[in-house]
Amino acid sequence: MKIAGHPTLSYLPFFHRHRQTWPRCPSISPQPLSGLSSNTLTTSSLTKRVVGSLISINPKTAFQAYLETCVSLLKNFSNQGLAREGRILHAHLLKMGVSSNRYIAIKLLIMYLNCKKTLDVDRILKELGEFDIVAWNCMISAHIENGNLEGARRLFDEMPKRNEVSWTALIAGFMKFGRVDDSMWYFERNPFQNVVSWTAAISGFVQNGLNFDALKLFQEMLESGILPNEVTFTSLVRACTSLGDTGLGRSVFGLIVKTGFEHNISVCNSLITLHLRMGEVDLARMVFDQMEERDVVSWTASIDLYIKTGDLMEARRIFDEMPERNEVSWSMMIARYNQSGEAEEASKLFKRMVHNGFKPNISCLSSILSALASLEALLPGKSIHGHAIKVGIEKDVFIGSTLIDMYCKCGQTLDGRQAFDSISDRNLVSWNSMVAGYSLNGQLEEAKELFEQIPKRNIVSWNTIVAGYVQNEHCEHVLEVFNEMLLSGEIPNQSTFSSVLRACASLASIEKGRNLHGKIIKLGIQQDVFVGTALTDMYAKSGDIVSSKSVFNRMPEKNEISWAAMIQGLADNGFAEDSLILFEEMKRSARVAPTELVFLAVLFACAHCGLVDKGFQYFESMERIYGIKPRGRHYTCMVDMLARSGRLSEAEKFIEAMPFQPEANAWAALLSGCSIYKNEDMAERTARKLWELMEENSAGYILLSNIYASVGRWNDVSKVRKLMREKGLKKIGGCSWVEVRNQVHSFYCEDGCHTQSAEIYGILELLMSEMMVFQNLQS
Repeated sequence: MKIAGHPTLSYLPFFHRHRQTWPRCPSISPQPLSGLSSNTLTTSSLTKRVVGSLISINPKTAFQAYLETCVSLLKNFSNQGLAREGRILHAHLLKMGVSSNRYIAIKLLIMYLNCKKTLDVDRILKELGEFDIVAWNCMISAHIENGNLEGARRLFDEMPKRNEVSWTALIAGFMKFGRVDDSMWYFERNPFQNVVSWTAAISGFVQNGLNFDALKLFQEMLESGILPNEVTFTSLVRACTSLGDTGLGRSVFGLIVKTGFEHNISVCNSLITLHLRMGEVDLARMVFDQMEERDVVSWTASIDLYIKTGDLMEARRIFDEMPERNEVSWSMMIARYNQSGEAEEASKLFKRMVHNGFKPNISCLSSILSALASLEALLPGKSIHGHAIKVGIEKDVFIGSTLIDMYCKCGQTLDGRQAFDSISDRNLVSWNSMVAGYSLNGQLEEAKELFEQIPKRNIVSWNTIVAGYVQNEHCEHVLEVFNEMLLSGEIPNQSTFSSVLRACASLASIEKGRNLHGKIIKLGIQQDVFVGTALTDMYAKSGDIVSSKSVFNRMPEKNEISWAAMIQGLADNGFAEDSLILFEEMKRSARVAPTELVFLAVLFACAHCGLVDKGFQYFESMERIYGIKPRGRHYTCMVDMLARSGRLSEAEKFIEAMPFQPEANAWAALLSGCSIYKNEDMAERTARKLWELMEENSAGYILLSNIYASVGRWNDVSKVRKLMREKGLKKIGGCSWVEVRNQVHSFYCEDGCHTQSAEIYGILELLMSEMMVFQNLQS
């Protein structure tokens, strides 16, 4: 036998005569190339490894080991698409006279099919000579894998004979691409009606969301006398999961037990998922505990089990003890940490995942970008962005949307906009993310401009722009946008009303708030806890404490924010003692534990009714009883409490003893106390501290100036005001507003911006002149 480019070979007849009689050499095992990839080795080094792997085995004495090594190499090249390296191995096999071995030839065919090398495929088919059903089935599968269904059909029709693999390949292939009718045409004409073909059709129905059809076909299968296998049951359980039918799922489970598949790994994994989706956590745990053998999917499902019960710590323990992990288990833990607000832990876990050699998928990258956005970690976020560009997924809408969020939360709206512009197929999430990003950074003009460009807005779009105006305290624009929303036909939801009511609370616009309350009742969402909380807060801040209490008392469910709003509202309206009584009632109810926000409202109430000792009791109980570490705002509230009561020395010592840098507001509270009790020396010390923290704020200067003025130190007043002028500081003008015919009109000192300012000042001058006349008459 002669091979072009190679010397005469005489091994081939020898192999054919003796390959069945040679003993297997157990000391020599096949040498797979699992560690080799085009990313880690150069072509030359890979070639040397390929040849070296085979040279180390003597085919005359260990043909089976030689054959298995060849197959392992071909499988690796096929999976990684390494056609060049595959050709090198093919040349070696030709040289050794092994390429005509049918088993090797089929593996070569599969490799060239996967690498889409048509000429090499034709060459292998010619070498095989006569019709080979396995080779034809491989080609049909390759055509289906590449989406060429018509090519697969043509090959099938040209086959002189077919087996069950041929028919099942077409049934499954057409199902895979959603061509259910074509698939069933072949299924109904299939002469090999066995469990494999039935299962292919049933699984195909489930893949295409036709779960009832899958169950009907399963019933026909049982009636025809065909017994299901583990793949059939796995598909059936998935159908029950998608349908959300607990009773049907239990029936299938009974059949699984009856046919002896209750310990099969894949069946048990699907049952765990079914029970979790149905909320039957105990049953899911029972299935997991009774499994005789578990794989990585089983362990991942058990992690999901504990996450569903809210036990993230136990889920992490299971994760750390897993004998094997995959990308799904890593991604699941990272996502759960991020969703639970533990972004730092999510970031650490992601670093471990990458260090251990796992490749994050799109879902995982989206989760870690969200975590980095929460941490405002710009540099790591840019690194992830670079990786996304490298692997070509930066235009994916999910990655793009999280990149927008990450950049905008780090204050980089230009980079966020670039990420937005790079998304090839934007959806509403990406549009809304960019609008929210602009709003977050106070760029309301850009946010509104982009909002106007959204092709088709939804309720989230409207809520995003409304929330943006509220966050930036442009409350007068909130009502304008809300009216636009109503005119567009969009129906507001709970989130919309929460934001708009917050704006009404800031404007003390009680009439508008009452109108909104009427709309809320009309839409039937007054029972919602967030809406109820917003109404409670709006009425309290508008001075209608009776309506506030009425809404609060009617709420069927209250959370910590609801309680805090009512406690704060009572204190703000002069009912500080009632607010403390309400707090005690909250503690007795034992339904809601006190939080940082609730304690802040309580300390505020104590400050306003002069209950300093009681305030200290509450302050000390935060960490001692409830495990809540006081933050800067709580310390500031305590300073305010002491300063209001005239205990200025204690307040000063309290600030100096703080475990962290005091807030500027703490010094401002003390300075305000100095103003009330006319303590000039302490006021000067406090003012200097406040100036250091708030160099560009006039509040400290104004307070000190007022203190000097109250005791007649006019020279010092002049010095402070001169210092303000040198620093370019001005007193922020007071603002007042009035609501006329559902429109809010704002006014500042000596403000001429209002459209009717000339008429307003004219009326004001007329009133003043009439008052002067009246005063003269009285005198």
